[in-house]
Amino acid sequence: MSCQARSGLPLVDAVTPAVLVLSGPVARDEVPGLCDDVRARLPTGGAGVVVCDVGGLGPPGLAAVDLLARLELTARRAGGRIRLRDPDPALRALLRFVGLRLQMEGEAEEREPALGVEEEVEPGQPAV
Repeated sequence: MSCQARSGLPLVDAVTPAVLVLSGPVARDEVPGLCDDVRARLPTGGAGVVVCDVGGLGPPGLAAVDLLARLELTARRAGGRIRLRDPDPALRALLRFVGLRLQMEGEAEEREPALGVEEEVEPGQPAV
């Protein structure tokens, strides 16, 4: 059996996230354009994910934290979120230090517990 190569763009399914590659130190005046890029990469109909490849972002610092916070805020306002690809360990530590909890590629997604779920109590213990 033979398979003929298709011409044109490769087939991409609906669950493949868009990727935004961030490289080099980003100047403050570039941030609005990158926010526009995130907004443009999100699907129009609902919750989507934009993967931000931060491997080439440069040395981690507060400018990088500010950029990622603004990109996450932009994505949230548009109904989506960002996910970081290839973050430097120092950048991860800095994000945790400032309390910015972004999803990293390859980590399990954190979710809130389901509503209406109660903890089990042993017989004879008062319910809290």
